[in-house]
Amino acid sequence: MTEAAMVYVVDDDHSVRAALEDLLASVGLPVRSFASAAEFLAHPPADAPACLVLDVRMPGQSGMEFQRQMQSLGLLLPVVFITGHGDIAMGVKAIKQGAIDFLAKPFRDQDLLDAIHHGIAQDRARRLQDADRAESHGRWQALSEGEREVVRLVVQGLLNKQIAHQLQLSEVTVKVRRSNAMRKLQLSSVADLVRLTEKLGVWLLARTPVRCGRGPEAEASLTP
Repeated sequence: MTEAAMVYVVDDDHSVRAALEDLLASVGLPVRSFASAAEFLAHPPADAPACLVLDVRMPGQSGMEFQRQMQSLGLLLPVVFITGHGDIAMGVKAIKQGAIDFLAKPFRDQDLLDAIHHGIAQDRARRLQDADRAESHGRWQALSEGEREVVRLVVQGLLNKQIAHQLQLSEVTVKVRRSNAMRKLQLSSVADLVRLTEKLGVWLLARTPVRCGRGPEAEASLTP
């Protein structure tokens, strides 16, 4: 992912927004500013790594309230709080809720820039992780149900012969399904397979005994 990063500023003070726009522009960071959380929500964020600079106290919904709301809205942007009325307890609470930093006005420009760069780096890493997980999930979905059955037992440490017995299949069939699964998943070792299934949460299902029935109820119990 090589998208240019974006910084969003939400502060009801026009002079603060203007000053932050100038600061961010001076270091080459694109910025979009808003006077309220509602105004920000009316303009969906770009599909790019970003960081949100959020004032703590604003008319209407406060910055702290909006931070708590963000997760339910699916907004995963890292938050840097700025405030002229903050205290230590408020700062601790904001950090516990996931904020990158809590800066009291007046703050050093470099402190804000450092926090924003940290937030952007965190968001870029999250986006890369999400993209990798989505790609891995797509590979898993490409497996047949029979191949998934075999994979779930392989990650439990069962040998081909044991898998064949549990699924009431020939050992040759198990070997073919295992080989096809590894090829589709683009993996070369059992260790890689275990890591992938752990990442996707498939390993949790692998701890449940596989049912040998082939009816809809049995297949539903095997779908991740």
